[in-house]
Amino acid sequence: MTGVTSGTMCRNITTLRGLEPAATPEEIEAAARQYVRKVTGVQSLSDATREPFEVAVRQIADITARLLDDLPQRRQPPTTVPPLRRAEVQARIAAREAHERAHELGLPHEHADDHEHAGV
Repeated sequence: MTGVTSGTMCRNITTLRGLEPAATPEEIEAAARQYVRKVTGVQSLSDATREPFEVAVRQIADITARLLDDLPQRRQPPTTVPPLRRAEVQARIAAREAHERAHELGLPHEHADDHEHAGV
């Protein structure tokens, strides 16, 4: 689950309560990850920060999921769409995953500089 969201970061944490359909585990994790990034100032994980950061993300995600389950329904849905539900974000994630898969399989593919290569 973390592979999908670990490289992305939005400016604001999106309201998840009242979404239809309900917030997914990935959306809850993305919000938790953003919260932990904001309060810690950690933008890139190192060996020293990775474990405590990921533990905090899991704990915040668990608490958030419980909170969303415990709160009453909203009368109005949120006014913003979570990033993971936006077509342009889904396209970026799909492109990044396809690029990573091409590297894993050693397949020819292009990079942003338009030079084709057979992987790393």
